[in-house]
Amino acid sequence: MRAPGPCAECGAGAAARYRCPRCGTAYCSVPCCRTHRERCAPGARREKEKEAAGQGSPPAPAASPGAPEDILSEEEEQDRVPPQKLQLLGESAELRDLLRNPHLRQLLLALEQARDKSSLLRRLMQEPLFVEFADCCLGIVEPPEEKENVLPE
Repeated sequence: MRAPGPCAECGAGAAARYRCPRCGTAYCSVPCCRTHRERCAPGARREKEKEAAGQGSPPAPAASPGAPEDILSEEEEQDRVPPQKLQLLGESAELRDLLRNPHLRQLLLALEQARDKSSLLRRLMQEPLFVEFADCCLGIVEPPEEKENVLPE
């Protein structure tokens, strides 16, 4: 992995660890991402290429503020779940039954409101009910035949 370059938004040297998936511009933080997103449109890469060639117009504001694609790194991009598979979560009777459990609902609410989500998530993964919920979700969006890390039998 190469060393990070300067942030295109704030100019912080060797701090740009993230790249815009739309145009490839490097930035260093969520605030810089938001600043960049205001100027970056879905077709910004093509616009950037046109501008370099001396033609084209400046990019329009992004259509969906807070969109996950704006804050995901290239490595995280491959872990993104397509909207069609996410829709399957809403259609699952098994998942719906699990979500009727008030204890699970409380755990999920605590996770949503937590400041340190990663440490709470590590603790929740020790809760059998939460593990059952996570397994159910993963089984829906990534059925067993699609899993990458399945050991051969």
